Amino acid sequence: MRKLIFPLIFIVLVACSETKRSHTETAQIVVESFYNQNNSQLEEYTTPGIYQSYISVQDGMTDGKSGKSNFSVVQDTVYGDTAWVKFSSSYADRPETFKLIRQDGQWKVTETGLRERSPF
Repeated sequence: MRKLIFPLIFIVLVACSETKRSHTETAQIVVESFYNQNNSQLEEYTTPGIYQSYISVQDGMTDGKSGKSNFSVVQDTVYGDTAWVKFSSSYADRPETFKLIRQDGQWKVTETGLRERSPF
């Protein structure tokens, strides 16, 4: 009986543990899920407002762009529960910047406020 309890406890703990992604990992997930049209994953890692914005422009921006992103962080910074990630990818000619906020322990890409500028 004892031999069964420990493996079962281990399986339950592993199954219930939630993977916490860094702000840079979250940015990569959002870029790749947007261009590969994985909208369930896109919704999970974005706030509702930015998710709706992405969905409304997705078809026009993703034509012929999918596959490997070659995502590379150019610069990033974290201020408490807010992070900024400047990155390059094979989907865009120039580096782009995401603003992320931490909600319930998970990083999410969000809208940049009116007249709000990134730190870089």
